[in-house]
Parts: sequence; structure tokens; C-alpha cells
Amino acid sequence: MSFYITTPIFYVNAKPHLGHAYSTIVADTICRFKRICAEDSRFQTGTDEHGDKIVEAATGAGVSPKEYVDRISGMFRAAWPPLSIEPDNFIRTTDQEHIQVVQSILQDVYDKGDIYFSEYSGLYCNGCERFLTEKELVDGNCPDHQKPPAPISEQNYFFRMSKYQDWLIDHIKNNPEFITPERYRNEVLSFLKEPLEDLCISRPTSRLTWGIPLPFDTNFVTYVWFDALINYITGIGYPDKDLFARYWPAAEHIIAKDILKPHAIFWPTMLQSIGIAPYKRLHVHGYWNINETKMSKTIGNVVRPGELVDEFGADTVRYFLLREMSFGLDASFSTESLLARQNSDLANDLGNLFSRSLTMVARFAGNQTPKQGNLSESDQELADAAVAMIEEFKAQMNGFAFHKALQAVWAVIGRANRYIVENAPWELAKDPTNAERLATVLYTLLETLRLLALCLAAVMPGTAVKMNASLGIDTGPDLLQQGRWGLLEPGCAITVGEALFPRMDKKGKKKEKKKQDKPQEGKKQKKSESVDTDGMISFDDFTKLDLRVAEIVAAEKIKKSDRLLKLTLKAPEERTVVAGIAEHYGPEEIIGKQVIIVANLKPAKLMGVTSHGMVLAAKGEEGLVLSSVSRPVSNGSKVS
Repeated sequence: MSFYITTPIFYVNAKPHLGHAYSTIVADTICRFKRICAEDSRFQTGTDEHGDKIVEAATGAGVSPKEYVDRISGMFRAAWPPLSIEPDNFIRTTDQEHIQVVQSILQDVYDKGDIYFSEYSGLYCNGCERFLTEKELVDGNCPDHQKPPAPISEQNYFFRMSKYQDWLIDHIKNNPEFITPERYRNEVLSFLKEPLEDLCISRPTSRLTWGIPLPFDTNFVTYVWFDALINYITGIGYPDKDLFARYWPAAEHIIAKDILKPHAIFWPTMLQSIGIAPYKRLHVHGYWNINETKMSKTIGNVVRPGELVDEFGADTVRYFLLREMSFGLDASFSTESLLARQNSDLANDLGNLFSRSLTMVARFAGNQTPKQGNLSESDQELADAAVAMIEEFKAQMNGFAFHKALQAVWAVIGRANRYIVENAPWELAKDPTNAERLATVLYTLLETLRLLALCLAAVMPGTAVKMNASLGIDTGPDLLQQGRWGLLEPGCAITVGEALFPRMDKKGKKKEKKKQDKPQEGKKQKKSESVDTDGMISFDDFTKLDLRVAEIVAAEKIKKSDRLLKLTLKAPEERTVVAGIAEHYGPEEIIGKQVIIVANLKPAKLMGVTSHGMVLAAKGEEGLVLSSVSRPVSNGSKVS
């Protein structure tokens, strides 16, 4: 089975931004997914390099249009590898092969009688590079560029788009998945209720020379959309190369909603005139708003993908964009939200599960995959959930519901973290008679991690590679063959590496802490903080303590200390607390526990880590025992 996915070819009048990155990450992710489902897949992106706006931008930069497009197209090409984006083809509309195909198609359509010469008066939007109808305007302005289009009258060549209106309506109605999500299908059908005008496809060379000359009249160059849209077939060797026959029947396009009309109306009617079957599906996504405001060069809130990768890493950026946006709807981007996903979903949930599991295998199973014994009800429940995740993940990915696919994965991550607490491998390890049970629990965790990595290979390829390397897996991902339980071989070497995702602080947060952490030398304790001579404190003193229930969401040993653990707690805000419990608790066995903390102590620095509070514990013959509550309560609940 074949699969061919494309992004729009991005217009090179500006540098790559978050919207470009999202479209391209989606295409790369779905192509990777199809490949691990054993489909013959191809992914194409590129740049659109002709038109009025390119000439304007080049003039403003003081260079020729060719020099300008070479530079900006190079920026787009260079932007994708740092995001782990790997297209099979990067096409440019200035490629000679593309120019030749466009001219050949123009001549064929002209000879067929579907291109004619006429005079036209209309409202032209320079930003859209097309004429707009009165009905498309909002308060007299182009809805996308918020400027009134200019009235223009000139002679041009036109494509008989109206000739194919009835065919297009029937095709959309007879193929419900031709345009997805459904809201955009309905939008196109609503537009087609009105008579479709013919499409102006040329510009006179007296006004524009930076374009592909019409083969039948060199006094004109072709209009940018008739040039640009054809890239989807020139990139796979139209008309006679094997790639075209192999991939075009399975062609699917990804676009943002601002270019719906050219892709849902212009392009299918062009294909019908050329004599090529229409593409299979058109997938339309919404806009990324920045802190609830539309991204705009004028406002100055454009987000550059390279800067995000430098700060957070490729897989974090990929995960955030796919998890945060419901495909088809608008979404809001902020670095605060990205940081929260990094620390909560990736560091706390996935990262902790991975490091806890491998650390316990290292401690209790000699760094080797143990042999699975008989599954208990708890084991079977996690195993069933992990296998069901594979099917749910595939279904949601095929429907372009990336956020739901990832929700299914994170539901299993959460279940696996609870499984650790419920089965307490560190307790099982204390009794040699529990050896088989301990081995089964550890195997169940490792096999769950294998299935998680299998899903994540499409979304976070670098993370999946790291996970598989630690699990001793050296084969490529295959959802169809490997999406079953029990394939991890006992005796396989396990490697405990660095954390998958480090926890990150907000910019400037560490610097501010340093100011707070200066030692209060020479200051005596206030009288209200002292203890009475008989060892008792007053009720008033006790009420000054802020005792809360807090959940341990992350734990790690502090270098050069045998006693101290660095804990990340939710109480309900996140805080770091240093606790002297490392001789009594391993990091992997306390994550998920609810403990009692003193929340209003002054910050203190221990071994270079600032502690914001204290964990309470009881000390007996058995050693230290963390304080807790008899049943779960909300994080931050007051202890009184």
C-alpha cells in the first residue's frame, strides 16, 4: 500500500515560523507512522518562489529575486533537520524540471480550450496574490491580511474553472473524506452554492516578470497558484515517471485554513482539466495563536522554530505541537505551556517511568531483562492496556487526531506509574521467596516501555531510539509485527542512561533564588521560633507551621551525597525539597507517594540545591519512615 503526504510549498517572502513548522511536523509524523505500519510512504515539502511579493521582498533586501529566493529557501531547508523532519523531496518552483512541467500543462490546457484571453476588472489582494469577490471581504478588507484589495483592470488569461463546478460539488459529496475535518468540507460546499468564477492565471510582463512565462504568449507569466499547486505532481515525476504512478493515487495534502480555497477548488478543477484523478484527501489545520493573539510580523510575536529547538529540544517541540492542537481548530502557544508539558508530561510522567523501571532492573535483576512468570490480575490489566493502546494509537493517527493518539499513550504511562506503586518491587526484593513475582513485575514494566517506544517512534523519534537502545532493541519499529505482548527476550542487556527529559526552570528563576538564598549570618532565631525549655511548644507556635500533603512527582540522588535526595513535590504548586532519606528510600520507590511537608520554612541550600520546605518522617528501629496519609487527598491539603 502506498501513501504520499505533502505540506504546502511555503512562500519565501519571510523566514520559517511556528505555523510552517507545525504543518511540516505533522507531515513528517504521519509519514513515519505509515512507514512503521508497513506502508510505502513518501513525504514532500518545498518552497514557492514566484510572484509580486517576492519581488517586493527582494527589492527591500537590495538583492535580485533569484538571490533572495535562494537565501530564504535555504533557510527553510535548514530549518527541518533540527526538528527531526526528514522529507523525501524538497521541491522549489524555480527548479527547471518544475518549470518545464508547468509550461507543458499550460499548453495542454490551452489547447483543450480551457484557457482563454479576456479583460477583467476586480479587487486584487496583493497578500493573497489573487482577486477577491465582494462576499469574501470583511468590512471591505481581505479577511486574512486586514487590508482593502486594490481595484485592478487588465487583460489576462483565464482558466475555465466554472466548467468543473458541478463535477467538483458531486465529487465532494460522494467522497466525504475528500476534505477533512468536516467543517472545512462544509465551508467549501457552502462557497460552491454560488456560481464559480473563472480563475485568472496570468500577469502581464509589463507588471511582473518574476514568474514562469506562458508557452503560448511570452508577454505574460503564469499566476502564482497555477504554478505553485502543480508542485505536488512535478515532485513525483509527472507525467511519465514511475513515482507518479506509484504515489499519486494515494496523495494527501496538509494545509492551513488560509489556503483552503486554492487547494479545495482551484487544484481539483485544474487536475480535472489536465486529465489527472484528484488527490485522495485534503487535511486542513487551524492557526497557532501566540498567548491568545494571532501570530503576526506586525505585532512582533512570530515564533521561530529554531529558537524553540535550541531551548527545549526537537522531541519536546514535536510532542507539544501535536499534543496541544486539536487538528482543524486553532490553538494557543506560549513558552509557559511548553515548559509545563516538558516538566509534567515528559520529565515527570514518561521520564520518571523510564528511569525508575530501568534503575530497578539494574538493582534487582542484574541489568538484564528478567523472565516473565504467571501474570497476576494487576499485570494482566497493564498488559491489556498497553496492547489496546497500540490499536487506539493507530486509529487516532489515521484520523489525524494526534492529540487523542498521545492521550492514549499517556493514559498507559500513568497506569504504569501507578502499577509501580501498587506492586512495590523494592519491597518484593527484600524477600528471596518473591523472586519470580519480582521478575514478572519488572518484565511487565520493560515490555510496557517497549510498546510505548513503538508508538512514540513516529512522534518523538529521538526519544524512541534512546528508549530502544536502553532496552537492548536494535530493530526498527513495526507496529503491525511488534504491537503484541511478550516479545522482549529474557536475558537482554538493559542500560541505564541519562534522563530522557530533564526538568527545566523558568528563565531567570535560578538567578532570583540566589538572591533569596544568601546565608543570614550573625542573626539569632526570633523568640517566636524557639522551643520552650521543657521541650513543648505553644499552640500559637504550632499554628505558624504550614503543614501540607504533597505528592512526590520526581526524585533523584544528589551527587556527592549518600544521604540526600532531591524531590520535586506538588503541594499543589511545584517545589523542590531536599530530604535526607537516601539511605532508606530509593528514588524509584517514592515517586507517586503523598507525604507531609513543612511548607513555610525559609529556603535553605544543601549541596548546591535550594530546598523549599521539609519532608516529615518518623525514626524508629526500622530506620526512617516517611509520613503520609491513610488515603489519597488533594495535593496541598492542610494538615491540622
